[in-house]
Amino acid sequence: MELVVKTVNGFKSQDIMDTIHAIQSNPKIAEFRFRVKNRWITGGHNRSTIQGFYGGCAEDQSRAEAFVYDNGEPPILLGNNEGANPVEYILHGLAGCMTTTMVLHAAANGIAVDRIESRLEGDIDVQGFLGLDETVRNGYQNIRVKFKIEGDLTAEEKEKLLSFAYSSPVFDIVTNKVPVALSLSE
Repeated sequence: MELVVKTVNGFKSQDIMDTIHAIQSNPKIAEFRFRVKNRWITGGHNRSTIQGFYGGCAEDQSRAEAFVYDNGEPPILLGNNEGANPVEYILHGLAGCMTTTMVLHAAANGIAVDRIESRLEGDIDVQGFLGLDETVRNGYQNIRVKFKIEGDLTAEEKEKLLSFAYSSPVFDIVTNKVPVALSLSE
């Protein structure tokens, strides 16, 4: 007899259930610590590398090579376009996390999705960052996200998928203050 593995949105249904049951039996499995190393190169150009992290009660060994991301600025912000700027990476992270959260929760609920696209825009007034106006926030004043969801879905199912985006960890990071500790290392 052949075992049939049910896959929804690229996730194996049994893997989702096994993960949930493992976390329910040992909540420590759910604790993760992600890391990024960054080095300034010149001007607005700096480079981040991402490789190891802690999760599932162990140091992860799945990444043979680091992911490398160059951060830069466009010429109007005194850079040379060496890479996307950090606030653009925030939008990228937000889009990716909300999308993954939506399709994972959809899969866990047995909702198949054919396609999800999103478009994000964020508004920043650099007067705050440059210290020219202390009443202007340094970061985004607002972010707008529009999703296009396709599949054999009812309007209610699309709204349910949209509601899953609110569970995104990056959505939480962007919409709530996260304590950040700065220090010098030797």
